[in-house]
Amino acid sequence: MIYRKASIEDLDRIWDKDIQDNQGDGRYIAWKNDFIKANIENNIATFVAIDKEPVGQISLVFNPNNLKSVNNKLLANKKDIANMATFRIEKFYEGQGHISKLVKLAEDYAKSKGITKLTIGVEAKETRTLGIYLHWGYNKFICSEIIDGELVLFYSKNLI
Repeated sequence: MIYRKASIEDLDRIWDKDIQDNQGDGRYIAWKNDFIKANIENNIATFVAIDKEPVGQISLVFNPNNLKSVNNKLLANKKDIANMATFRIEKFYEGQGHISKLVKLAEDYAKSKGITKLTIGVEAKETRTLGIYLHWGYNKFICSEIIDGELVLFYSKNLI
């Protein structure tokens, strides 16, 4: 498995698969364009796990305008706070530590860019995921809000 910052080609492959898996939902084409543009503009940095093709990803969101949250300025500020989002891993690769390796890669990258605090959100009903995030050190509660009908809890971790 290869872990790296995503290339535009990686992002194209990821989003083309999402578009194919969600045929008929035109939002995915717009989301693809916005997401790739945000990566090009360094408002988002995406990291991938590659096994011939991308099989997992995590993104760092630096620009609060790229977050759905009404509390977006608590979660990212384009200076020293960024948000970790878009955690995805294909079913076959779940539970093998690939996401943990991507988190470490993203954290190291964030540090190199002067980020001192990372934030992360989890749906309240996802107790297993919350336990993993707490284990990774994301244990300072920031806020909660309803996003797309779900209660989301936000936590942070200091990188210094």
